[in-house]
Amino acid sequence: MDLHTLEIFQAVAKLGSISQAARKLQYAQSNITMKIQQLESDLQTTLFYRHNRGTALTAKGSILLTYTEKIFDLIEETKNVMSDDQTPKGPLMIGSMETTAAVRLPNLLAKYHKDFPDVDLTLKTGSTEQNIQGVLQYELDGAFVAGPIDHPELNEKDLIDEELVIITDTIHPPISSFKDIQTRTLLVFHAGCSYREKLEQWLQQEKVIPNKIMEFGTLDAIIGCVAAGLGISMLPQSVVSKHVQDGILRKHSIPNSYGKVKTVFIYRKDKYVPTSLIKFINMIGD
Repeated sequence: MDLHTLEIFQAVAKLGSISQAARKLQYAQSNITMKIQQLESDLQTTLFYRHNRGTALTAKGSILLTYTEKIFDLIEETKNVMSDDQTPKGPLMIGSMETTAAVRLPNLLAKYHKDFPDVDLTLKTGSTEQNIQGVLQYELDGAFVAGPIDHPELNEKDLIDEELVIITDTIHPPISSFKDIQTRTLLVFHAGCSYREKLEQWLQQEKVIPNKIMEFGTLDAIIGCVAAGLGISMLPQSVVSKHVQDGILRKHSIPNSYGKVKTVFIYRKDKYVPTSLIKFINMIGD
């Protein structure tokens, strides 16, 4: 078993087809088949089920794929360590909740870009769950998520405690309990959003079933539709404060047990931390 064979195995496993792996790697299909057979013989186990549409991993094949990905990740990390001259440079992929990106990150990103212009910084927004998975799967170097995050593979650094509020259009009467708005449509982000989870926890506690839930992909869409009277939502006060001041929205306080959420920055414990990420982490909270 060598790296070349593992590369072939990984391609077949990911593509689910020996012929597709052959095209991707630009090898003869017979060579791919021979390498897989040799690997199965060396390991004395069956790695793939063969069927009319291609291949599927066996249980042992899935285990080998996990180790194969770890091996290639470690090789890539080794290259990064050897080439890191402690000068921040190269790609840096950061994830964030959209609300945090809109309010908390512009100044941080601008300062980082000014101080370290050789870093190719990319920001990708998504839900807390999407960002956590992105970091765990090495797709993101780090991410801003709703915390605390109790995960054995992740480090976290506190950014800020956010206060959540209910927002409505400006003509909505005061809210004393959730029963005052149970007939209104709830405007929320897609599943995996921490604010939506807080709202659903409150609903469950109040034993309230919402009249209707509408999902949105962007912050601007939620704010615009709430302002137009389509429904209500729950968001950080920092995100909506200007809209409230401008008379576009009305905010309503909620119980403390559901009205607070911590924003943290997470990154992997087992991954080499490049200088570019170290500098970024050091800027958080400065």
